[in-house]
Amino acid sequence: MLGTIINTVSVICGSTIGLILNKGIPERLTDQMMKALGLCTLFIGVQGAFKGENTLIIILSMVLGVIIGEGIDIDDHVTQFLNRIEKKYIRKKEGQTHSLTEGFITSSLLFCVGSMTIVGCLNAGLNHDNTMLLTKSTLDFCSSMIFASTLSFGVMLSSVFILIYQGGLTLLAMWAAPLLSSAVINEMTCVGSLVIIATGLNLLKITNLKLMNYIPTMFLPILLCLLM
Repeated sequence: MLGTIINTVSVICGSTIGLILNKGIPERLTDQMMKALGLCTLFIGVQGAFKGENTLIIILSMVLGVIIGEGIDIDDHVTQFLNRIEKKYIRKKEGQTHSLTEGFITSSLLFCVGSMTIVGCLNAGLNHDNTMLLTKSTLDFCSSMIFASTLSFGVMLSSVFILIYQGGLTLLAMWAAPLLSSAVINEMTCVGSLVIIATGLNLLKITNLKLMNYIPTMFLPILLCLLM
């Protein structure tokens, strides 16, 4: 869990610096930075999507996962909870266009979805090797500075999600090692990368997808690879 804890702290520190920098950035520049981040997010997602090997597993994971996510409506529950926090504790700056919810969901998915997260957590859980998570912590520190300067406090709040998600994956690796073959990891990475592409499209304002409802899709490859 050491790698996950360091990763969580790195995002908190990076976000703090980003929030300080945010005070001096004009709105026009912020808007352009968001579009640039959206394009970079698309690139990251497309790169990871090519790791998939079984198209049927990917399709079933996406379709069944969204059905589960929509049935529970994870996105709506998360949004309502964060909106209550925002109204009660956080005062929006004049001219601020990005909500706490947008910052939390966008940064949570970007920090927690991808091959570095999955493989890093598996290495930490199976081999007690935190090297990849420590490398990821450095990258997330830089990314959180940029995101917090545009998406504000929600980015810092995503550190909670990082702690829960990556900590959970690390613990999962400890007792589910036989199930996590290279094929499973590749399919999980591919499905997660499709969610990253969706995140990029939302950042560019091309779509308005309820991203948190896609979370179950990333775990279904574990089950489907066993059955197929």
